[in-house]
Parts: sequence; C-alpha cells; structure tokens
Amino acid sequence: MDPESGGALPYRPCVGVALIAPSGGVFVGRRSKDAGPEHVAGPHMWQMPQGGIDPGEDPEMAARRELFEETNVPADAVRLLGEVPDWLAYDLPPAVMKQAWKGRYRGQSQKWFAYGFLGSEHQIDVLSPGGGAHKPEFDAWRWARFSELPELIVPFKRPVYESVVAAFADLESWATRP
Repeated sequence: MDPESGGALPYRPCVGVALIAPSGGVFVGRRSKDAGPEHVAGPHMWQMPQGGIDPGEDPEMAARRELFEETNVPADAVRLLGEVPDWLAYDLPPAVMKQAWKGRYRGQSQKWFAYGFLGSEHQIDVLSPGGGAHKPEFDAWRWARFSELPELIVPFKRPVYESVVAAFADLESWATRP
C-alpha cells in the first residue's frame, strides 16, 4: 500500500459491541448525520456500537464504556456472552481517511464483544447517551437479525461484520438456553 492510501499509518485500537436482546435481535443504531465522516445515506447507515480504547483501558472495559456512551445502557444491564478471539481490522476509504481522526489512522483494529441485554428497552436512549455527556452517535435504533447486519453497514466495514456474525450467530438465542 502506498502512503496516500494509508499503508504507512497505524490502525486505531477500538472495540465493538453486539448487544443481543432476549428475543434474539441485535442492537443497531442509525448513524447521525453529525456523527462524523463515516456517515453515508441509504441502507448502509446502521451499525453496532463501537469506539476507541482510551489509554490504560482494557478492551472489555472500553466495550462497556462505549456501550453506555452510545446507548445509555449501563454495565449492570448486560451480561458478557462472548468475545471474538482475534482483532478484526478494516481500512477506511482514502477520502474518509483524510477526515477521520485527523488523518492519523488508516482504519480501525477492533476487539468485538457480545453482551446479552438484561435491561428494559426504556433504558436505551441514543439521543441522550451516556447521561448526555457525549454528542449522540445515533439518531434512531432498532433490533436487527444477525443475518441482516452485513447489509446494513457501510461496505468497507462489511468483512468485519461478516466475521462478527460468524463468531456470534450461535448466541442469538442466548436467553432461551437452560
């Protein structure tokens, strides 16, 4: 890869969260137009919560923090169900790379976690996430099936979502297990 396409740049360390309802749906948020350079119109504007890992933070702690910041779902309303063993990376398209994170990263390397949702839907608030401490990432949310996820995300993230679906698809019915 040449430097213009980001080949010399590092990946931003990040986490992703598959929040799974007892009914089997997976939380997806519709990216707000103000959420940043990755926003696109059309069917590919839905994604699961994700975000950067802060200095001194372990990935699982970052996943719980990001979930709260983006959805207002507190740590005590979820149960860890699984983790993708490998880090999954994607490269940003060159035009987005120049805008995102001030051009310091070529994309993200993500550690993904699956959580079972133990709370009630009224706890989910994407318009005042994390108690209102951060700008909302999403302007709407819904439950989706695992099989839908790769078609909902921007195309450059699709391989990561396909890997997440493959890793977590058997967790879709976590609440009905003995």
